[in-house]
Amino acid sequence: MILCVLFWSGNFIIGRFFHADIQPLQLAFFRWFGAAIIVLPILIKKFSNIYKTFKEHYIVLNILSILGVTIFNTFLYIGLQDTTATNALIINSSIPVLILVLSFVVLKIPVNLKQLIGILLSTIGVIYLILRGDLSNLLTLSFNHGDLWVISSSIIWALYSVLIKLKPKNLSDFEFFTTIVYVGLFWLFIIYKFMGYSFVSDLYIVQRYYPVFIYVSLFTSVLSFYFWHKGIHEIGANKTGQFTHLMPLFGAILAYIFLSERLHIFHIVGAIFIGFGIYLSLFSKKERSK
Repeated sequence: MILCVLFWSGNFIIGRFFHADIQPLQLAFFRWFGAAIIVLPILIKKFSNIYKTFKEHYIVLNILSILGVTIFNTFLYIGLQDTTATNALIINSSIPVLILVLSFVVLKIPVNLKQLIGILLSTIGVIYLILRGDLSNLLTLSFNHGDLWVISSSIIWALYSVLIKLKPKNLSDFEFFTTIVYVGLFWLFIIYKFMGYSFVSDLYIVQRYYPVFIYVSLFTSVLSFYFWHKGIHEIGANKTGQFTHLMPLFGAILAYIFLSERLHIFHIVGAIFIGFGIYLSLFSKKERSK
């Protein structure tokens, strides 16, 4: 999960840094097109099982594909065209809470007091980190329509993370991921063409920024999504969601490494709150089965 959110933090920086050079739909489509190429051997090898399972569970698989592949990152990239990094990070920090609420509402999964305290502490750490240790920075915040896109993407991802429990059991994690990549890419391609984009013309952009597309296809898509699914499978959606609180911290570290930005004391304080909050959420005593 740590590697998962580390790769996603890099995706966040790339999405904002190249927002003037690569359109959201271009980045989203060729990201998943690259991912589809990477997992093609799995599709060929496991095609019989994937095809049979898709016919039996096409409604669930279409819903998960549309949520997790077609629109989640597309909405995020659209939002990053206009909103500030600070606003987007604050909105992103709501995902664990959204997962918690949706898990309770949709799947009736109970939450204990220690988990609630962990969520509160890690949320405080994220907000403290984003505000750079100065509450007066709250006065400088403003919201625009880009924020609404990021809010929508957060809700979509939280819903996806909860509904992943409904995925067909006869698909392995990689078989499931391969399925939603191709199904989600199918719907994304329809939107891509409907909006007037040209695959052949846009290949020039892919060629020019190929390191970007390699990163978002391999690390942000294939590896991170597999790690996320594995995390949900192993420790549940609620606990997995807490790791998204590491993204602002990783973002600060990546900015220090690649953009020569300085690390400050508020980064350390925020990291302590985030780490302790995740610890409480992960290692709280499990509810006994009735």
